[in-house]
Amino acid sequence: MSGNNSNHGGETFVVLPPCTESNRKQIIFGRNGTGPSDQVMEVVYQPASGSSEAVSLPNGCEIEGGTAAYAVILNKPAGSWGAESGSNEKAVTVGLSYCGDAATEEGKVSPLDLVRLGLERGDSATGTIDALVQLVEKHGSDDRNAPKAAFVVCDPAAVWLLNVAGQFWAARQVQDTSIALAATGFTIGTAFDRSSEGLADKAKEAGAWDGSGEFSFSVAFGGSNELATRSWPAHEPGAEGMFGLKQMFECLRAAAPLAPAVTGSSQVSVLTGAGELPCHWFTATPQVEESVFKPFIFTTGAKISPLTRVPEGEAQTLLHRLHSNRKWEAVGSLLSSLEATCVDEVNRFLSEHSGEPSQELDELMKDCVEAEVKFYR
Repeated sequence: MSGNNSNHGGETFVVLPPCTESNRKQIIFGRNGTGPSDQVMEVVYQPASGSSEAVSLPNGCEIEGGTAAYAVILNKPAGSWGAESGSNEKAVTVGLSYCGDAATEEGKVSPLDLVRLGLERGDSATGTIDALVQLVEKHGSDDRNAPKAAFVVCDPAAVWLLNVAGQFWAARQVQDTSIALAATGFTIGTAFDRSSEGLADKAKEAGAWDGSGEFSFSVAFGGSNELATRSWPAHEPGAEGMFGLKQMFECLRAAAPLAPAVTGSSQVSVLTGAGELPCHWFTATPQVEESVFKPFIFTTGAKISPLTRVPEGEAQTLLHRLHSNRKWEAVGSLLSSLEATCVDEVNRFLSEHSGEPSQELDELMKDCVEAEVKFYR
């Protein structure tokens, strides 16, 4: 067994048109990790490479090479190869909403590995689902109790839910204008659009389903009729065109004190299509209500700060260490205004420069991390 997967889920919120801000067609994704506050998270940027090489995962799982390896930004536990959430240069975002607490078998792919592999190989939400289910069927565990996981997969045009139990899976495209998911279990019941072949019959053969009534993924593999949804903590998306980036920040901050576990690192992605640049925001620190979101935009020369990675021989990122010693009452209002200014400047830049990513954006996240660190010192 290679490490425990507990606490890698996250409370996840997604808002779709027409509820998102009316001037652009966009999908807004937000996620709070639910790990303990001493679990160090890194934000890591991996540039694209021509084709994806075969990958030897740390637990001995050998993944064959793929046709592409897109540039990715990952929100990941320190020391882990895989990630809890992240985005790629094709405007795809993937997050784990639920990660069961079974340890991953040696030589099998874990839920965290799947997040990273899906982002490296998926050029759209459906392309990412295709990549993920191939990996699950080939490298997932034969044991239906082995890593159970629920993923949210988004691009500017669609949002999908994918639930996995061993090599069994089901996927459903979200038709609602918003979803709010708890980190406590499966998100697919009787309704799904795609699934592993002969899902109900094979679940019956495996003893997961007794064959009575309508087949439900969450009943068969999670033992519960209740799907892991939750209420909106703030700004429930209602009126058309009113929900934007700031509302998602407020939603994640309002959700944090209500969560059963301390919040880990948070991510928000604004996924825009048709020539507009998507923007991804990361805290890279726990406790979102006392953290600052920093922006990242994919450019050919993108650089992010080394302060969001754990240096060789250390246990924490410098940002995490300084943040954990913060005196919020002294710096909180300054950091909040820094974030607000950053949001306004990024939004203004994006509205004026649609299309090609500009070199001016190469060090956007690096500059914001370094500005934040100055306040803690």
